This record gives sequence, structure tokens and C-alpha cells, in this order.
Amino acid sequence: MPIDMSTSRPRTSDTPAPAPAGRRRHDDAPDTAELFARLAALEDGPEREAVRDELVTVWLPMAHRIAGRFRDRGESLEDLRQVAALGLVKAVDRFEPERGAFESYAVPTITGEVKRHFRDRMWALRVPRRVQELRNKVRVARRELTQTPGSAEPTLTELAAHTGLTEDEVATGLEALESFSALSLDAELSAGDDGYSLADTLGAADSSYDTVIDRESAKAGLRRLPERERAILYMRFFEDMTQSRIADQLGISQMHVSRLISRSCARVRAEVLGDRVNA
Repeated sequence: MPIDMSTSRPRTSDTPAPAPAGRRRHDDAPDTAELFARLAALEDGPEREAVRDELVTVWLPMAHRIAGRFRDRGESLEDLRQVAALGLVKAVDRFEPERGAFESYAVPTITGEVKRHFRDRMWALRVPRRVQELRNKVRVARRELTQTPGSAEPTLTELAAHTGLTEDEVATGLEALESFSALSLDAELSAGDDGYSLADTLGAADSSYDTVIDRESAKAGLRRLPERERAILYMRFFEDMTQSRIADQLGISQMHVSRLISRSCARVRAEVLGDRVNA
């Protein structure tokens, strides 16, 4: 449903309804109880869509106010208003008139939609929700502990005591505070003539680790081979001797040496793969 974002005043002459006990109500909150009752009674069709559009329009200023609370957080106000408007549409669609005042239901629904937008769309990398929540708790605690002018930056222990989190959780939250956006791999890390980029600091996979793992995995299988077959493999792969030279040294044919090497390697390989499958 298209939403006219330029709407700034409700299109209704209804007077504001009394505020529920203990809850603040905005002066321009429209009384739409009759419209919601009518919406609930209508079947899907043009008339229902018209009533739904009217409800969204008259409550749109409230959605804009909620969006305004999240300004200056890296997202344009216009985009935030669109997100809040989407939350308003969801609130209108899901509201059940018999459950109370619409404003009481719509405010947390719209606020939640805006917060989800920041959680899901604004992080450069996908961060688990638990880490995002830790970040928010640590951010609020830092602000509260430094409200007094001249206050020192709170320590890990002070933040943990203030939030009720463990020091490890606070450390995770602090790390997430610095991880909202990501640097390009081409970002320059030094301004000098010998400057280097972030990509220059990243390591690469070392194939030697795989070789070490393979050797360690093959040790047990090699120990179980007959002594002559172990000797043949040692001469072939560690002393780099040819099959013909090995045959001459052992007094057997080159073809027999070839068969023994193939059989020994196949046996060790089967044992290693079997151990990995059963692990």
C-alpha cells in the first residue's frame, strides 16, 4: 500500500480519546475506535482497504515521531519514517479492538520494527542478536556512568557491575561497539610513503598445516606395516630413491617394488579415512 510520507496532520475531526490510566497520550492522537470496529467487521475488498488506508493516514504522524527518536544513528530520517510506516501498517492489520487502546499496541510494534531495521540492515556484517543486545547494554551503561562532566571512562569491572553482565560479556559488547561498520580491505592504515592497506595485514592459508595433519594421521598406519614395506616407503618418499634402485638394493624386481608401494599406500590411506569417518 503506497504511503504518502508528506502527510503531517491527521485527516479527522475526531477529538482525542481519554488516555488510559498511567499512560501518556499525545494531544493529536485520533479517536479511531469506531474505524477499527468497522475494519474488524468488513470482509476483504475495496471498502476494507479504504478504511485501512484511512487508519494508517491518521496515525502516520505518531509513526513519524517514533522514527524521529532514532535520527542521527547513521540512517536517513526519510528511510526511518518509511520503516516506521511499515510498522504502523503491521500494527493496524494485527490490532484487535477488544484488547485495548490502539496507541498502546502500536507504539511498541512500530518501535520494534525500527529497532529490527537497525539490527538487520545497518550492521556491515551479520552479528548474532545476543551480541547486539550486549552492545546495547554496554553502550547505555557507558553513557550512564559518564553523565557527570569529567568522569573517567568506566573500567571493564565497573561496566560489569553496572549491567549485571560478566566481564567476558562486557568485553564482547565493547568489541561490538567498534564493529558496527567495516573497513574496506583497500583502506590505508598508514599515511606515510610506505603506507599499506588492511589487506596487506591479513594472513593466508598455510598448506604446510595440512601436510602436518596428514603425516600425523598416517603415523599409526605406517607403524602397522611390515618392516620391509616400511623400509621401501622410507627409501622411496624420504630418501627419494627410484623404484629400480630400491629393487636392486633389496634383490627383488622393480614391478614387485611398485606393487608393494601401491598396496602399502592404499592400506595406510584406508586406515586414515576410516578413522576420520568413525571420529
